[in-house]
Amino acid sequence: MSQYEAGAGRDTALEKDRARYGLLAVVTSNLAIAAVAVIGVWRLDGDKAVIVGILTAAFTAVSSTTTAYLGIKAVSNTARSIALGDGPARRHPEPAQPAPPAQRAP
Repeated sequence: MSQYEAGAGRDTALEKDRARYGLLAVVTSNLAIAAVAVIGVWRLDGDKAVIVGILTAAFTAVSSTTTAYLGIKAVSNTARSIALGDGPARRHPEPAQPAPPAQRAP
């Protein structure tokens, strides 16, 4: 295995680990936010105005963290593919071959 292939394998494994642990962090934080919201709603004993505020804040926090993670991951993947030459910015279309001239009959 060449040095380039070994480096590419390490980079792929590193990217998988980053994605796995990043997703784990997002899921864990979302579960923590949901748990705090449920406990907060349970402890308020029916004060509807405050319950709506807690649930709105929890929904906003969960959607913001999830959207941020997915957006950062998408940009990271796009930048990596362009840097490695897999993206559309590095692809050059093949020049079209001119058609041979048509033969005329005498």
